[in-house]
Amino acid sequence: MTVQTASPAATSSITDAARTRIAQTAEDFEVSFMSQMLKPMFEGLSTEAPFGGGEAEGTWRGFLIDAMAKKVVKAGGIGVTGLVMSEMLKMQEGRA
Repeated sequence: MTVQTASPAATSSITDAARTRIAQTAEDFEVSFMSQMLKPMFEGLSTEAPFGGGEAEGTWRGFLIDAMAKKVVKAGGIGVTGLVMSEMLKMQEGRA
């Protein structure tokens, strides 16, 4: 994961632990965003035989979409993580 952050001087009052939590929150946000973007791709797909997984596929499809979103983000995503993290760091610095 490539994360664009503000310069070290601009975020000097933010601890490493806080920076790690911010990075994880930004990544989780991108996963959630990607999951919502992928969901419409599967709405029209039939779960009937011979190629569908039946009712179980419909039941577990949300988990599949979430797993796909996590893989997309781990592979670099679409750049939302870095932007969200940068803004969160700016907000934290403004509060300090």
